[in-house]
Amino acid sequence: MELEVSSEKHLIYVEEIRNEMEDSAKKRGTGIAKRSSEYLGKQIMEGNSIIAIDENGTWAGFCYIETWTNGEYVANSGLIVHPDYRKSGIATRIKAKAFELSRAMFPTAKIIGITTSLAVMKINSDLGYQPVTLSELPADDAFWKGCQTCANFDILTRTNRKHCLCTGMQYDPEEHKKEQKDEKWNFLKESTLYER
Repeated sequence: MELEVSSEKHLIYVEEIRNEMEDSAKKRGTGIAKRSSEYLGKQIMEGNSIIAIDENGTWAGFCYIETWTNGEYVANSGLIVHPDYRKSGIATRIKAKAFELSRAMFPTAKIIGITTSLAVMKINSDLGYQPVTLSELPADDAFWKGCQTCANFDILTRTNRKHCLCTGMQYDPEEHKKEQKDEKWNFLKESTLYER
């Protein structure tokens, strides 16, 4: 299974990915915002997505990256795994690769996500994300516009973006820098004073 940063050669998978996103949303009955073929194609063309391809050349999974508030926030969105590859660990690998790409492209940005999926929450948590209130996510109207096609959008609008069925999650690189600085120095493991 190959995980690749997307390029023009992956445009052949756009319709299959879009259709699977839509079908998956219907089957789950929870909120998954719809994305147009044009939008997904743009993310693929710009190298803003990760795609998993099996040995037969079939797409196995997908996730894209988008930025908000002038690059202050980066979202790893649209995670979808082909039904034949669910529960295989590919979602974890795709999210890790998207996270790595986001950190490389936008090292100071907060990486965010909103999800109703417990599996995605677990993956995000393992990557260092923390649950946050929706008010800690971008105030940018364009960010929230992406939720308009979700079945739960009315909850979000009725509560002035304070509550939804989705859980907001965020990785803040500044917080992780502080955590690393706060780690105590281990004399026995790190001292070179007595080396010969």
